Amino acid sequence: MEFLISTSIIPEQWDSIIAICIGIAFGFVLESSGFSSSRKMAGVFYGYDFAVLKVFFTAAVVAVIGIYYLDYLGYLDVTKLYIHPTYVWGAIIGGAIMGVGFIAGGFCPGTGLCGVAIGKLDAWVYVLGILIGIFIFSELYTVFEPIYNGYYLGNITLIDSFEWNPYWTIFIFSIIAVVAFVVADMVRKKIKKVFY
Repeated sequence: MEFLISTSIIPEQWDSIIAICIGIAFGFVLESSGFSSSRKMAGVFYGYDFAVLKVFFTAAVVAVIGIYYLDYLGYLDVTKLYIHPTYVWGAIIGGAIMGVGFIAGGFCPGTGLCGVAIGKLDAWVYVLGILIGIFIFSELYTVFEPIYNGYYLGNITLIDSFEWNPYWTIFIFSIIAVVAFVVADMVRKKIKKVFY
């Protein structure tokens, strides 16, 4: 039996209100966790704070286990989930640009907006940089389009591409997360001894 949320339960008119409430809750959680601090966000790259790594790894592991468990119980059909299309060059170049921006600015787009909301000057500068980048990209889209749409692989996943067993993949991914947590703690303790 497949479980679907009917529009009679949540009318379409509530979409924007629900989105705003989720956005406020997300911002509150980010700020409460200290993720509006550029020092905390950049800490993962400098080795003194791995909270970001732990949060994102935990979120990914919990989400993928939850999705496949709901699929196993019959409440969700994994094959009907939307998979974002893969454009290799766009992913590589965009990822590199965002990585440099993350290290240099100490924010990702979400935490940058969270910092703006509480009045952090460095977050304002970071978000201004994002807006300038968006403007340049949109104005020169015809120039960037071949790269942006280059090397299209379709709506693929690693599990589908390599024909891996999803349950073994999730198990191995969970082990990698635990190992990453342990290694991160070891690195943080060594960095703390050197600098503090």
